[in-house]
Amino acid sequence: MPIIIPYVPSTITVHLGLPDQWAENVTVSFPDYVKNVASSEIYPTWEPAAIRANILAIISFALNRVYTEFYPSRGYDFQITSTTQYDQKFIRGRNIFENISQMVDEIFNDYIRRQGYVEPLAAKFCNGTTSTCDGLSQWGSQDLAQEGANSMEILRHYYGNDIELVVDAPIQDITASYPGTPLRLGSVAQNVTVVQAMINRISQNYPAIPKISPVTGVFEEDTRDAVLSFQRIFNLVPDGVVGKATWYKMVYLYSGILQLAELVSQGQQFVAVEFQFAGPLEEGDSGPEVGILQYMLALLAQFDNSLPPMTVDGNFGPATTQAVRTYQQLVGLTPNGSVDETTWNSIYSNFALADYFLRRDTVRAQSLRQDAVPVLFQESATPAPGVERWDDTPRMGQYPGRPLELGQRDQTNEPEGVKV
Repeated sequence: MPIIIPYVPSTITVHLGLPDQWAENVTVSFPDYVKNVASSEIYPTWEPAAIRANILAIISFALNRVYTEFYPSRGYDFQITSTTQYDQKFIRGRNIFENISQMVDEIFNDYIRRQGYVEPLAAKFCNGTTSTCDGLSQWGSQDLAQEGANSMEILRHYYGNDIELVVDAPIQDITASYPGTPLRLGSVAQNVTVVQAMINRISQNYPAIPKISPVTGVFEEDTRDAVLSFQRIFNLVPDGVVGKATWYKMVYLYSGILQLAELVSQGQQFVAVEFQFAGPLEEGDSGPEVGILQYMLALLAQFDNSLPPMTVDGNFGPATTQAVRTYQQLVGLTPNGSVDETTWNSIYSNFALADYFLRRDTVRAQSLRQDAVPVLFQESATPAPGVERWDDTPRMGQYPGRPLELGQRDQTNEPEGVKV
């Protein structure tokens, strides 16, 4: 899926009817949407663990719709509908229960996913009495809570033991995955990597589309040929350019093939990029290799303020020279501003680590802060008095600023008994 790192939208547009039926669209804040659905779907008198489990399912399902661009990729101008026939129950103007409102305010940017997958889980559910499904039973969750199960135990009971909780997801305005300008021969960007990854997966089901290898983020002849084949098969204008129509056709097919919007899916994993040293680079050079260099430096600059912001234009100018020189000074290489194999491999090594840690969400929540989501202790740990036992929770992480090597361990001030 094009949106590699899921986020919580600040607002969400709800279609007040069936997808193909004319109805009004309303845009509300995401927390208000979750409060409305939760107040429409469950009872405020239920056990807190059951309420929390149901809210997390509601959040995750809605985020899956946003992440997969389920409706926009089909040409609609909304993110979700108000009907349980397709989505979740939303009633405009309904009253919101106070305890549900308070809990949503605490956890509206938390969601569940399967371990190793990117997308929020399409956490489907039913009431468990008049209707049943493969997902969560709402009344069943209340029964489990009354038996002493916490919210994650409830969710794992219905969705499987490979469910994990992501907390403190980033919040931003809804952003269309389409980059805004067509991608064509000579383009160098992460969005090219996304196109290449989508085409390679789609080609497994449509062998007439040639695979692109390696995936480099550079739009070369092999990518253009694959795009042309894709366009011809799906009756798009065969120009070899990835414009908006081609992009969203890829999104639609890619999400459908992997069943990303289904409870049982093949799962979206993190896109790997293979950048190999192609020869020395210095000021005055231009071409795809320079673009790749700039792309790596641009990502590293997001994690180290010492590195200047980088424009990816494929031209090795003074700004690129300065960025390379600054990088070389930071890592102890000769700061000559030119890129030999040693400098390239060093940049790539740190780029790969930054990219990995950004995408794999390996940093855990700061669980001991007073304003944080409740502490998630390991099973072997002894929780503090009055603290519910939970499992570890990863959260969106950032590159720690230095390479991690075998034998290193975190420096923490956590109390004894908490396993890190």
